[in-house]
Amino acid sequence: MSFAWPLMLLTLLVPLLILIAYLLMLRRRKNRAISYGSLSLIREADPTSAPWKRHIPTALLLLAMTSLSIGAARPQAVVQVPLSRTSIILALDVSLSMCSTDVAPNRLAVAQEAARIFVENRDDGTQIGIVSFGGTAELVVSPTNETEELVTAIDGFTASLGTGIGNATLRALDAIAEVNPDVERAAIDLSDSVDRAAIEASGEYVPDIVVLLTDGANSQGVEPLVAAQQAFDRQVRVFTIGFGGDEIADMVCAPDQIGPSSFAPGFGFSDGRPDLGNTTLDELRPFLVIDEPTLQEVASLTGGEYFRAEDSEALIDVFNQLPSQIVLQEQDTEISVAFLAAAFVLLLLALAASLRINRGR
Repeated sequence: MSFAWPLMLLTLLVPLLILIAYLLMLRRRKNRAISYGSLSLIREADPTSAPWKRHIPTALLLLAMTSLSIGAARPQAVVQVPLSRTSIILALDVSLSMCSTDVAPNRLAVAQEAARIFVENRDDGTQIGIVSFGGTAELVVSPTNETEELVTAIDGFTASLGTGIGNATLRALDAIAEVNPDVERAAIDLSDSVDRAAIEASGEYVPDIVVLLTDGANSQGVEPLVAAQQAFDRQVRVFTIGFGGDEIADMVCAPDQIGPSSFAPGFGFSDGRPDLGNTTLDELRPFLVIDEPTLQEVASLTGGEYFRAEDSEALIDVFNQLPSQIVLQEQDTEISVAFLAAAFVLLLLALAASLRINRGR
């Protein structure tokens, strides 16, 4: 247990001094009692059958004062944050490589199905937001509990050129900032105002997280580790998922996966297959293979975890593991109210005990 105002613990000296004064008073009364010729006279003068009972009101009063002093110091305890207080931002890669058929029918379709199952099986009140990213990152749905809205957005994904992992991370941070006032927007530089050593030592994070799925490497925009540093500064964990195999397979997009953002000068489609023009697969290979070292470092830097999934079953299993990972979040929570309530109850008990003892005399 820690304290927000530790100096207020000095007020504990007050009940301690009162206790010392009370014990000295009892000792003085005892010395006076010894001067009596007959102890039986003292016993007859005492109306209680158990002399210790007369100390109960004082003991309760001192306990109440102690509880008030601790409460005034604003004690904080580390408690687990309920999953229902979490916002999960799913940042899903919709680059053209997600049309790879190494996972049938293609990676994008399988990722959509896994995300859909994850959303539909949510029954804990968790808010989910969706960011789709290719060459650009777009917040498709702000954090919400509306399952139908989320599923509709997932079903509407279309492939696009490029992979902006860093941009997706920053866009996800902005989505979290919309629902959590403790998280600053990505445009605000916190590097000079946060104590990174303290954050790393405490291991404390906000309850909201980012789940980023990609099948390739960053090809444009902000570098992933630069964006990950911003997430760390905001104490936001990023869980990364590398999806797909290591070999480049044919890329075939379904008709509903081809949208306006799929096209660029020199690129087109033939029977759902991207026409790369003068660009060869070998030239694109560095961006089509999962950059596992970077994804692992992003997760490690932010306190998240990296997962690898090569097929449909493995990806669904990863999504199923996420809740058990997320609820391991612990957070300092102020518990002053508990001590103040205990002090109030103790004061009432002290008053009741005092009235009962006085009534018996």
